[in-house]
Amino acid sequence: MKTWLITGCSSGFEQRLALAAAQRGNRVVATARDVKSIEEMARPFDGRMITLPLDVTDAAAAKAAVAKAVETFGGFDVLVNNAGYGLFGAIEEATSEAYRPMFEVNVFGLIETTRAALPVLRRSGGTIVNMSSGAGIAGSGGAGYYNAAKFAVEGISEALAGELKPFGIRVLIVEPGPFRTDFLGRSITMAANEMPEYAASSRRHYRETNNGNQAGDPDKAVAVILQAVDADDAPLHLPLGPAAHAIAERKLASFRSDIDAWRHISIVTDFDHS
Repeated sequence: MKTWLITGCSSGFEQRLALAAAQRGNRVVATARDVKSIEEMARPFDGRMITLPLDVTDAAAAKAAVAKAVETFGGFDVLVNNAGYGLFGAIEEATSEAYRPMFEVNVFGLIETTRAALPVLRRSGGTIVNMSSGAGIAGSGGAGYYNAAKFAVEGISEALAGELKPFGIRVLIVEPGPFRTDFLGRSITMAANEMPEYAASSRRHYRETNNGNQAGDPDKAVAVILQAVDADDAPLHLPLGPAAHAIAERKLASFRSDIDAWRHISIVTDFDHS
């Protein structure tokens, strides 16, 4: 029986993941900044799910949630870092008052929760699931700050994978494309300073035209995540959906093209040996 500690369970993938894990008999510690928003979801599971308040940007709160998970279930073997939100707008349009809090949640919150959880996971082994995005694979105009946050998640996760392998801890980076969750409805903020110069690339109308129309089925995505957590051969990177796979393929092709085009020039940079 697995025990899960999941952040950001008030909506989206992680609410579905928490429910799916509990429904198959696992134990779940579901957390959210506003714990009242998730209390009802725990009632059907006869103590197999508990709900806790957790502001991931608060290191003390992260430690308290981990301690409560240990007190209740003796520990956990799956940590899911999901809490976060997006910021859309051109780089020049957004102010520090908009983008710094987004990094606090998406990047530093993930770090604080992971650091709090690692002493437990080093004893038990297990899996860290870090929710990235297709936006963490390749940058695109109008999503630069969100790209940067998810690129940071990717880098941290890849480093963790190497650091934690000796302890029997795996890292899974989940990179969803567009799925029909309420991410575009409630988890996106827009840069307040709308500049006409960036009207074509700032994603001003992306939310209105795509929210509720995404092709991806979140329940199918959750089933894949569960399968990957259970698998002995789970990958480090897990793009979800055809759009995410297309982003990855384009990025690989573009990166390879850049490397090959300038290889004969850029590779000759070592000291000469005479």
